[in-house]
Amino acid sequence: MPDQPNSEAAETKKAEGNEFFKQKDYKSAIASYSAAIELEPENFSYYGNRSAAYMMNLQYQLALDDAKRSTQLNPNFFKGYLREIRCHLALGQSAAAQNVEQKLLSLPIQFSNEDRKSLREVEAQIKALTTNDARARKAMEVDDPRTAAYYFEQCLGVASGSLVYKVLRAECLAMQAKYSEANEIVADVIRRGENNADAIYVMALCSYYQDQIDRALDLLGRVLRLAPDHSKSRETYKKAKQLRAKKEEGNEAFKNADYQKAYDLYSEALQIDHHNKITNAKIFCNRATAGSKLKRVDESIADCDKAIQLDPSYEKAFLRRAKLLQEAGRHEEAVRDYEQILKNNRTPANKRLLHDAKLELKKSLRKDYYKILGVEKNADDDQIKKAYKKAALLHHPDRHQNATDEEKAEEEKKFKDVGEAYSVLSDKQKRHRYDTGQDLEDECGFGGQDVDPSQIFQMFFGGGGDPFGGGGGGFHHHGGRGQQFRQGGQSFSFSFG
Repeated sequence: MPDQPNSEAAETKKAEGNEFFKQKDYKSAIASYSAAIELEPENFSYYGNRSAAYMMNLQYQLALDDAKRSTQLNPNFFKGYLREIRCHLALGQSAAAQNVEQKLLSLPIQFSNEDRKSLREVEAQIKALTTNDARARKAMEVDDPRTAAYYFEQCLGVASGSLVYKVLRAECLAMQAKYSEANEIVADVIRRGENNADAIYVMALCSYYQDQIDRALDLLGRVLRLAPDHSKSRETYKKAKQLRAKKEEGNEAFKNADYQKAYDLYSEALQIDHHNKITNAKIFCNRATAGSKLKRVDESIADCDKAIQLDPSYEKAFLRRAKLLQEAGRHEEAVRDYEQILKNNRTPANKRLLHDAKLELKKSLRKDYYKILGVEKNADDDQIKKAYKKAALLHHPDRHQNATDEEKAEEEKKFKDVGEAYSVLSDKQKRHRYDTGQDLEDECGFGGQDVDPSQIFQMFFGGGGDPFGGGGGGFHHHGGRGQQFRQGGQSFSFSFG
């Protein structure tokens, strides 16, 4: 027989706890039920009541401990078993919940309609948790973090107190570059128990995927000190070290002007971890820079495309691609990139870059005098003169008298363009205005000026002698307007109009 005074005092505390429970003051209810248990520790109902209060206070592990104690004291206590099942479910322990359910069903007790309804509810929850857990883990196996995150969230609809599911969902969010959300979840988990290795791992993963390699390595080291066999942390630690080393080696090779070595090292770095989008975006951009030094313009543009695809906010990749597009003569695309850059970051420097790109686009739509003469943009006066002589002789109409009318018209146009190109590039002031685009401010530019290509030609070839200054070949003047051309041991002559 329990001690009568203690029993009465315990019942008083239980009644007090029940009143607090009705008022939803679960903390006070727990204190009252605890006082009742101290007075009468073998009373199963006090543990059952405190278990219910712990559950309402989201303290599922303590609730589970009390529910188990209540069924130990009373093996036929239906509500105690039901609370066990619900606590296991809340903690994400579906197999344990199913075991308790089977034990309950085997007991020689009569179930009321309400009991059977409760059993059907937990049975459905067990099934839902088991199914969604399997789907989530399958999605992780096939590298589908978006789907996995969805199913882990469904699991949390049943297992709201499961730190395991919270951390797994956070890991999937990190894999989707949702770093703020992932960090918020694991920070809350760590506050509850700072030695949660899985939560610290996800925090490290977020740092790693944001190219904060040093911080990631520190956090991963912390995980491995807590749990030396944490396989995900070991693997990520190894990748982070490799990625940092390869990137730094590539940067060093680039600084030493060994662009091929840098290009190769960046290529090796890109093979280490395709999940690390931010770091890989930077490496693609670095490889594009090395590739541009190797004159691999198209490949470098493609690398910039990949960098932007991985990190759409990466301004450096946009700037690099825009410059490469200009080098490739794709000025309209370059303008679009500079427009996007200015839209994302309205600075005076970016505004100027867009202005210059639009000017380059206008310049690209006019005649390219350097291309017409076949010279580089840094060609000196002698190179321009030699190029003019060669092109003028090649396209002079008299040389094409036996050609078709269509061919004659084409050569006449080329001859005129050659003269126009020379008239601009041989004049320092005009050339400067052409190079800087100032000519585009004029209504017609240089294209509208009157250029007599024959007059320029006569200026070069109107006197006697070999226009190239030597004998045995080339054009020879014979006192009038006739010229003779020797090539390959043969000669022919024609008159210049």
